[in-house]
Amino acid sequence: MKLPKYPLEQLILIKEKRLEEAEKKLKEKKQVLEKELIKLKKLEDEAQMTHDHLQEKINQLEAELDQGTYSHKIDIANKYIKVVEDQLKQKKKKVLEQDKVVKAATHQVELARQERIQKEQDVEKLRIHKGEWKKDVLKEMNYQEALEGDEVGSTKHSSLKREKEAREERKRKKKQ
Repeated sequence: MKLPKYPLEQLILIKEKRLEEAEKKLKEKKQVLEKELIKLKKLEDEAQMTHDHLQEKINQLEAELDQGTYSHKIDIANKYIKVVEDQLKQKKKKVLEQDKVVKAATHQVELARQERIQKEQDVEKLRIHKGEWKKDVLKEMNYQEALEGDEVGSTKHSSLKREKEAREERKRKKKQ
């Protein structure tokens, strides 16, 4: 006897497709996170370079002050230091903003990962159900075959018994 088609086969296919979509979404979110991390690293490096440049200019100014330079040079150096400090503030602000973007992207990756896990569990539940369904169907088919075998055996037995009785009846009639 042929095993019937699993009634939830379409649902399994749908769930598997959703799992594939969740895996694709997770991969995309990871790529976005990676790009944002690269951007953050670049901004941090730029801020560090600006900070180093600022420290260098402050050290130069202090050295010139120790040598006793002109006030005109000091004013120019102070103005330049102010400009570099403003640049550093802007770059640090960009780093903080990018850090927020990275945190949001990390959160999106985690959400996508949880979604994929849920979809994976849904598919696994259906596969387990299919296995149990198959066992139950096979058990029922075996039971039905046994019943049919019993019926055939019982019918055959009854038929043989009637034939035997009919033969005995004919023998009795012939003797009489």
